[in-house]
Amino acid sequence: MAPSVLAPRILCIGIPVRDLTFRVEAVPARGSKANATHLAEICGGNALNAAIAMARLGGRVSFAGPMGDARERSSDFILARMAHEGIDTAHIVRMPGLSTPVSAIMIEPSGERTLTIFRDSALWGMKLPDTDELLADCQAVLIESRCGAFCIDLCIESRRRGIPVIVGVDRAMSLQDELLTAASHLLFASEQVQETAGIADDGEALKRLASLTAAFLAATRGPQGTIWLDEAGALEETPAFPVEAVDTLGAGDVFHGAFAFCLAEGKGVREALRFAAAAAALKCTRHGGGLAAPQRIEVEGFLRSQP
Repeated sequence: MAPSVLAPRILCIGIPVRDLTFRVEAVPARGSKANATHLAEICGGNALNAAIAMARLGGRVSFAGPMGDARERSSDFILARMAHEGIDTAHIVRMPGLSTPVSAIMIEPSGERTLTIFRDSALWGMKLPDTDELLADCQAVLIESRCGAFCIDLCIESRRRGIPVIVGVDRAMSLQDELLTAASHLLFASEQVQETAGIADDGEALKRLASLTAAFLAATRGPQGTIWLDEAGALEETPAFPVEAVDTLGAGDVFHGAFAFCLAEGKGVREALRFAAAAAALKCTRHGGGLAAPQRIEVEGFLRSQP
């Protein structure tokens, strides 16, 4: 059989972003300005970065979500990049009169990034295409936590069909957010899991959320690795791989994408977390946000080189 037939199909749901990235020696103080040493125009957004990562790892990736008016340049730029990565864009919904989100990002030599973004609130008024069409031959669904407003029903149907629903959480969630129970896997960042649970400790925050959902729970902590709850409710940790980071933009999204890809292939969470940590580490060694996501052969080679 051809490799494309064997590759898992993953549906990504999110809101693409046009990123303008500036490399600076330091983020300028309020009211001042600084010269950038490099400028790049790339595509981004949590789910899109994850989609690029999964496509490069070998997945068949479809993308659904809102974009701006068909006449604007930002969406044309992003769609061309997605086509280049082999991502199916047939389910993207164009929103007449609206703008595709745009962000300005400053990246320091340490790899740390500071950004500001514009998202038109009317983008959340979209309706997804037919559920049966979206979930046909689908092995996993990955969504941005901010998109629950228009995809809860799809998440519930995915779970009913036995399809894992992975949510990449990059902002604090309400404890009444329906995604907490509609998801099968919730991947937080450290700050967001603490804010969501109202507890200033990653492990205790995860345990608090475990009382509200049966989903797998994990929190990524950058170079400190990932903390997560096993099936017995015990805390475990997956170490990060030490690398010389030059650009952390999109690293969490690449982690989410690699994790979802492994689940779609039928791997367990322990193996998926280690694979995702390797993919995110490699991404951090390169500039380019999500477009610096590694190929599968690179991740596997990197893992073989590790203890």
